[in-house]
Amino acid sequence: MTVWEFLREYAATQSGPFTSQEALSWFRRHAPDKANERTIRTHIRGASWNVDNRSQFSAKEPFLTKLDRGLFRRARPEEIDAWRAGAPTPAIAPMPSAPAEGDPASEWHTEANTQRLLVEWLAGEGWAIVRTANTATREHGIDVVAERDGQRLGIEVKGFPSRFYVTGPKKGQVKTSTPKEQAKKWYAHALVPAMRLRAQEPGSLSVMCFPDFPVYRALYADTAPSLRAAAIDVWVVSQDGGVERLG
Repeated sequence: MTVWEFLREYAATQSGPFTSQEALSWFRRHAPDKANERTIRTHIRGASWNVDNRSQFSAKEPFLTKLDRGLFRRARPEEIDAWRAGAPTPAIAPMPSAPAEGDPASEWHTEANTQRLLVEWLAGEGWAIVRTANTATREHGIDVVAERDGQRLGIEVKGFPSRFYVTGPKKGQVKTSTPKEQAKKWYAHALVPAMRLRAQEPGSLSVMCFPDFPVYRALYADTAPSLRAAAIDVWVVSQDGGVERLG
């Protein structure tokens, strides 16, 4: 068997995302004579339909989708159909970076870090990450869009307010407002985009996502009947990266 054939065999065993390093580890166990790291990585890229240049493998039909640097999954039938039809290659949505250390922005419950933990969990559950908003520039639009098995998620993400100013001339100083009171406003701010998504994409699952703090659980309890009527979910993310659907 060729490296390409072995790679296809490996991909067929994967139900969710995998890294190129995991594929290489499989080759070392199942086809050690083919386990050249550079060759494996080149073939994984060549097997991905949504990379810019796969001229070396242009005669072969791809069977993988690239999610991010070093992260892949099996391509869905509709993606291969689009590739066959010559559809433009879409941009790959970058995964959010890990937090920096040593300042208030590194708190695990910031919006950026909450989004990062959520996206990592989604990728681990087999969701294809279609879009992630740039939280640093306060990019407009749905914060996270993901797809799996024909289902589409649109997620509005909020963090939990810091006790300190994160930016500006007061950075590092204690705020006069309490995080709990500010969190109530952030919960309300997440609701409008979630409702807009329900109106614009009724076939998508609309989700509001927050770091797991008691105030957000209490706010959900107060609004749960209305949210269920509007078909809007609320998820909470824990510090260790777990995600829970409330209700």
